[in-house]
Amino acid sequence: MVYTYPACFYPGDDGITVDIPDLLGCVTEGQTMAEAIYMAEEATEGWLYLTLRDGEELPKPTPITEVKADEYPNGFVSMVRADIDAYIEKYHKKAISKRCKVPVWLNTLAERKGIDFSFALQEGLKHQLGIE
Repeated sequence: MVYTYPACFYPGDDGITVDIPDLLGCVTEGQTMAEAIYMAEEATEGWLYLTLRDGEELPKPTPITEVKADEYPNGFVSMVRADIDAYIEKYHKKAISKRCKVPVWLNTLAERKGIDFSFALQEGLKHQLGIE
């Protein structure tokens, strides 16, 4: 899923601040224009990912012609791209190996039932953490 949203760029003496006005509180910055664009894309992807994860509806992007970046001198508007699938792959699909001990009797019963230990551990952790 790829989305685009208008972003307000505000160059200043100490870098470039970027505000994504359709995404409440989605503000970031970078020292260079390239870094500011990268950070804006990352911030937008993170904001959208959390919204989707929580089952909420995404805000509709305002047409770029209706967005003004006149809060500070030299402000301008540009579109930022957010690739949610790439974001999930980069930050939320990585797995790490964990060593844990299971009593022999429990291991035997689980193997007989064909239980996927990795899945069971993930589900148990989610339950313990109150994550749906």
